[in-house]
Amino acid sequence: MKTRFELADVIRKFGKQLIAQENLSPEQIKALFNIVQCRTASLGGHEDACDICDNKRYSYNSCRDRHCPKCQGIKQAVWVEKLLKATLPIKHYHIVFTVPHCLNDICLWDARMYYKLLFSAVWRTLHSFGYTHYGVETGAVVMLHSWGQNLTLHPHIHCIVPAAGYSIKGTWENIGKDRYLYPVHQLSNTFKGKFIDSLERKLTKLKTPEAFDTQIRKAKATNWVVNSQPTTAKSEHVIQYLGQYTHRVAITNQRILNITDTHVTFLAKDYRDKARKKPVTLSGVEFLRRFCMHVLPHRFVKIRYYGIYNSTTKRNLNLQFVPEQKTDIEQVIRQKETALERVKRLTGIDVEQCPRCKKGKMRVVKVTPRIRSPAMHLPSLLLSKLH
Repeated sequence: MKTRFELADVIRKFGKQLIAQENLSPEQIKALFNIVQCRTASLGGHEDACDICDNKRYSYNSCRDRHCPKCQGIKQAVWVEKLLKATLPIKHYHIVFTVPHCLNDICLWDARMYYKLLFSAVWRTLHSFGYTHYGVETGAVVMLHSWGQNLTLHPHIHCIVPAAGYSIKGTWENIGKDRYLYPVHQLSNTFKGKFIDSLERKLTKLKTPEAFDTQIRKAKATNWVVNSQPTTAKSEHVIQYLGQYTHRVAITNQRILNITDTHVTFLAKDYRDKARKKPVTLSGVEFLRRFCMHVLPHRFVKIRYYGIYNSTTKRNLNLQFVPEQKTDIEQVIRQKETALERVKRLTGIDVEQCPRCKKGKMRVVKVTPRIRSPAMHLPSLLLSKLH
């Protein structure tokens, strides 16, 4: 649905000031460039006509950038469907690992290294607890978020962990019989120790241990937070709930309330006041600077599968979550969905239905190719799109 204000509008209005003031990475430049072009004539499109009435519709192609707020809805629905087929049909626990803000300088210095160590520390913590508390190989679907509601840097990891594991005897065991899967304070202390230890080792290897000594000493003196949420819901409910987090971006167009000549106002939840939604106003350049902090490194995988949910582990342990069935090739061919049919089944939206007469189907009658950009370096191309 078209909103009054969009992230692309903010980029067009304040992008030049941002580029002049900040040293942006190639990934950040590319993300801004893609968002500005998304669903415009630059990417091409097509003209549709109803096969019953004379209604016509013009649609432009999307950029498919994972940081674009317009391009995540279908990806999220497809991910949820795939995960429901790949996970155990039992209850799952939602656990959130958070890193204190005093380490943000290290994250800004080398985000790829920092997030990689964060994923590793989270899984090593869950993996060790699976064996020490229940004697099983457990699993987890783990995803990274890097932002808070006001777009500040707030790295944290969301996990869904099944209430079952594979024992060393080769049998499935139920775990998490209580409301909480593991003691939260033990999780926090173990995670803290593993992450700080790996971070110190990495900084020593890079010959920069003293550069962030103050931040690490402060982190050691801080109580770390791990939020373990009890669940009695079925697996599909937990996965669909977590699906809301998977393909989110730092800011959605629906949250942007106003854009002036100098500032941007958007909605944000204030968790210190019972998560009430309140307007937040930032200068346009500061808004974009905060957004750019959450552009991930090139090809960085932000959703990962560990333990019994990892394909390699499943293959090595010969794990099977559903009874194996012989594939009927003819049935597969008959039931193969088109992209539009899949969108309709997952979202309930019939893209082909004529919005005017509600009876006809919109058929493509003309395709417009994308506008090929001249051979220029990316910052110059982005600047050419800005006001």
